Amino acid sequence: MYSIFRSLAVLDRRNRSYGLKKKIPRSRDNVCSLCGLSGSRKFIPARAPVPGSLFSPIGAARAVMARRLERFCSPGKGHGLRALAPLRPGELLYTAEPFACTVSTRGRGSTCESCFSRKEKLLRCSQCKIARYCDASCQKAAWSEHKRECKCLRSFHPRIPTDSVRLAGRIVFKLLNYSSCPSEELFSLLEHESHIKEMSEEKKEGLGHLATMLQLYLKEEVGDLSQLPPGLDIIHLFAIMTCNCFTISDGELQEIGVGLYPSMSLLNHDCDPNCVIVFQGRRLFLRAIREIRPAEELTVSYIDVLVPAQERRTQLQNQYCFVCECQQCDTRNKDEDMLAGNEKAWKSIKDATPGMEKLQSQHQWEQVLSLCQTLVDNNQGILPDTNIYLLKMLDYTMDACINLRKWDKALFFGTRTLQPYRMYYQGFHPALGVQLMRLGKLQYYMERFCEALDTLKQAYEVMKVTHGVDHPLTTDLQQMLGECQAEMDRTT
Repeated sequence: MYSIFRSLAVLDRRNRSYGLKKKIPRSRDNVCSLCGLSGSRKFIPARAPVPGSLFSPIGAARAVMARRLERFCSPGKGHGLRALAPLRPGELLYTAEPFACTVSTRGRGSTCESCFSRKEKLLRCSQCKIARYCDASCQKAAWSEHKRECKCLRSFHPRIPTDSVRLAGRIVFKLLNYSSCPSEELFSLLEHESHIKEMSEEKKEGLGHLATMLQLYLKEEVGDLSQLPPGLDIIHLFAIMTCNCFTISDGELQEIGVGLYPSMSLLNHDCDPNCVIVFQGRRLFLRAIREIRPAEELTVSYIDVLVPAQERRTQLQNQYCFVCECQQCDTRNKDEDMLAGNEKAWKSIKDATPGMEKLQSQHQWEQVLSLCQTLVDNNQGILPDTNIYLLKMLDYTMDACINLRKWDKALFFGTRTLQPYRMYYQGFHPALGVQLMRLGKLQYYMERFCEALDTLKQAYEVMKVTHGVDHPLTTDLQQMLGECQAEMDRTT
């Protein structure tokens, strides 16, 4: 079984794409309600039925899972999950709370450590000064997880543990408490493979450094790590995390945390998957995104597919210790479009991308806009919008324009991304749905209601499959569709 996380040496900065996987980096703090993270327009909360009933996500998933999927031995891959019955796009296959999770560095300060909601103002833990909560009730709900961790954070001050060390600490506390978890229903933590024998010496050395850091971090609460279950030392624990943890993202695929969901570690990779994972708070939802036959394996993408086939294969082999033999990699059928245009030109943009990402993370929007727009303008007629490196610049430019409230420009650059998005994120894909939603919101706020109605309808058709009809973003789209229609009726 191969699962889905970046090397722990870079765990604190990487995404798991829609399983969840990495997409084109986007600003974490897009201002105004265009990105749903701030502003006066609020999402409609999802319905909250009685937990455990067949009408709740928990009860429904348990009932569905019993009939819809099972663990099996996947030829050449080890463990896997497969369908037991015909599955339709949008069908909910599994949902679970994590075995352990933590807010990531990117989410810290804007994400509640209990419910994983994003808010501008959060209450800070008065003891460790790091954990933040919506209110006293969220803090109380999280205290059982945070109590021992809080002492470690205080003793570790002024240092702050990396995401991987903090998550490993929470896993250790749970293991030492002998706590079982419903998310181990299909696959327990101790069944996970570490793949440590296939790792390079450099990676093993990195795991050793993390193990040393964890011991320093836990020394106030756990003096003797030999009490861990037999056969599991902390280096193997970090190796397991490397291959099996998920980046927790909000509905718009912005990273907010990292967690371990043991049963979902059974999912294998495909560059053209038949399932996606989306989160609501810390809860994971696995949905089918196309018709799936009985006995067909369920797959997700471990990585961003917006890279050429050889780079995908190299990344998967380095990180997850296997060579991808999916049809997309074998045929390299999208490489020509991804690297279309003048090679010298796109290599120049590729080299500029890390610096752009740094400026974006620092919210230097004026610089991002100036540099990106220069690159885009200078390559007009030289590179098509389908070139993946130019596409990233278009996305960065759109983000900068949104944050600078340059609505016309944001819409112009965003519109140019749609055709490439449809080419690379075909069918029902969260990245396409979210991009359509962002453009539809821009059109709506610019009072281009006819265009907005069409774009938001397209977004809804995708997101009702990828996110589900009860997801806050989907219900927000429903509300906006109604408002668009009402505005059009009023003006005709």
